Amino acid sequence: MTKRLAYIHTVSGLVSTFKALSDEYLPEIDIFHIVDESLLQNTIRANELTPLTMRRLLQLVISAEEAGADVVLVTCSSVGPAVEASRPFVNIPVLRVDEPMAERAIQIANRIGVAATLPTTLKPTAELIAKVANRLGKNVEITSKLCEGAFQANLSGDTVRHDDLVSVGLQELSSQVDVIVLAQASMARVVEHLPAETRQIPVLASPRLAVENLAKVLATS
Repeated sequence: MTKRLAYIHTVSGLVSTFKALSDEYLPEIDIFHIVDESLLQNTIRANELTPLTMRRLLQLVISAEEAGADVVLVTCSSVGPAVEASRPFVNIPVLRVDEPMAERAIQIANRIGVAATLPTTLKPTAELIAKVANRLGKNVEITSKLCEGAFQANLSGDTVRHDDLVSVGLQELSSQVDVIVLAQASMARVVEHLPAETRQIPVLASPRLAVENLAKVLATS
């Protein structure tokens, strides 16, 4: 029987990103997408991940399992802690989009930069890296960079300004660290347009690494 994968998104624009990656890495997998933009909107409004939003994400995870999913991937880093909290309530793997990226960064270097366009994403990503480093027995130094104004620009449809602000932030961060992780999947497109000097250090984005990991999980689940 064909295995089923559920993606849970808080940004509708990520559906096409993960569909393309799934076509590349998971051509035999039956995939469906669940989108609820209010999860991220409410987190931004509250300036934190609230118990109510965590409960609502859990409901979506349960719904995905009941719909027949063998694995769930939540593509929003801002709700990462809620992803982990949902795991005891279902009988299938529930994955964070940013965990494979955190593991890769820790394997590469000790001085790790975290870039984000939202403070509500910056904090959980940095905390995840610290937690994974502790689990792997590695000492890391984490430097965070908020690309202020970029999220609002993207929200208003000004993707050029978003990309410019993210690019400037990454250039500033690159002089302080040995690897950079992008806390939001929506930032990934900026990497290929970075100046050569910024690309001298690895800049990791979560979507491709997450789907590569998905392929391994689905092969063993």
